[in-house]
Parts: sequence; C-alpha cells; structure tokens
Amino acid sequence: MTKTCKGSPGYNRVLLKLSGEALLGDVPYGISPAVMDVLAREIVQVHGLGIELGLVVGGGNIFRGIAGSAQGMDRTSADQMGMLATVMNSLALQDALNRHGVPVRVLSAIEMGRIAEPFIRGRALHHLDKGRVVIFAAGTGNPFFTTDTAAALRALEINAEILFKATRVDGVYDKDPENAPDARKYDYLTYQDVLEKGLGVIDATAISLAKEADLPIIIFNMQVPGNIERAVKGEDVGTRIGGTDNEKSCN
Repeated sequence: MTKTCKGSPGYNRVLLKLSGEALLGDVPYGISPAVMDVLAREIVQVHGLGIELGLVVGGGNIFRGIAGSAQGMDRTSADQMGMLATVMNSLALQDALNRHGVPVRVLSAIEMGRIAEPFIRGRALHHLDKGRVVIFAAGTGNPFFTTDTAAALRALEINAEILFKATRVDGVYDKDPENAPDARKYDYLTYQDVLEKGLGVIDATAISLAKEADLPIIIFNMQVPGNIERAVKGEDVGTRIGGTDNEKSCN
C-alpha cells in the first residue's frame, strides 16, 4: 500500500467515508439541503484535482441499526433499515453532485436496479478509471457490519491509497471531546493503539481490515470548510492511523 505523508502532493485514488449524522446540520432529522450543497461543492473541488474518488455515506441522520437493536428490534432487521438509510443519503449526494456537473454513480451492495447499480468490483473500477465519482451504498450488504467496515472493505477492493473518515470531530481523542473539555487529541496512532485503547471513533473491524492490508486512515472534521480538499492534498488535518512508529515522521 502506497504511503503518503501529510504535506506531500496527495493521492491518486482515495476512499472518503462521510458521517451521516454530519448531514443533519441544524435540522433534527434527515438531510440539511445547505449542508449537502456545501459538501457537494467540496467534493467538486476534490474531483477537479483529478483525484479518483470513492465515497461511503453513513445513515445515522436517518436510522442507526445498532440504536434500533438497543431498543428491542431484531438486529438483522434494524441493520437492514440502516443500510436503506445509507442508500437514501447516497441518492441525495448523487443528486447534489449531478447538479454541480460531476459524473457520479451509486453502486449498492443490495440490488435495487431501478435506483442504483449493483456493486460489482470491476464496474466500480471502470467508473473510477473514467473519472466518475463512485458512491458505495448499503454498507457491505450484510447485517452486523458498520459503514466504517464497509468503507475499509471498499477502499481495499478499489485499491485506494488511503481511507479518510470525515466526521463531526477534528480527529481521535482519548475521551469524547463533546462531553469532556479536557479531552486530548492524538496526532498519530498505530492500528494497535486504536484497538488496545478501545477508541470508538472507528469500528474495530475496520481497523483490523486496514491493519492487515497496511491501509492508512485519516480521521478529520468535515464541518470545517475546505478540510476535505486539505486532507486529500496531504495537508495536516485530523489524526493519522497507520502501521508503525516509522510513520510518525509524517507528522
């Protein structure tokens, strides 16, 4: 897996995981049109750099399967509902990008031919080679797996150089920064650090997949204007997760 340090020219092909909850903006439920438009404009900027871009969008602004399960729903049914929520977000993002003139395709892990193409790895690679943004919807298509895991899996399948997770916080902290004012931000962590410390900012299965393939991860705040472009250019944003202490020289 190619290593690219912060401050370097950037990447050729990336996978960007977008938080569904961050799409709420100021609305209590669903999708904020204003947030979606800003997000689409930032992705347009990245696409204009010539970077091949795959996207995975969470569904937490509409429905979280694990939350439904905690309230007594069957976990499989709840996760299937969560997967459908990611499809809704993916279609909304596709619409926003189309309105900005960006070629985009939605590939769904659950077949629904009238609204999205089925996920086929060769088809995804073809779209990326043609300069199209590819949105991977419906997670992995299986219950009990998060969209973080889906993002790591798709990143490996499309030979992405790095996985970006864009969320509501500006990196990984030792405590929840939204509840603990004394929370300390990490600039760099190894995969093992994340697993041993039980840091919940990204799913352990996703970390394990990335560790096995030596896929670097950067977690950053998508609500800061321009941060997505800064991240893909290799600039200093968020927290980097990698394999060895040698990568700390990138920070």
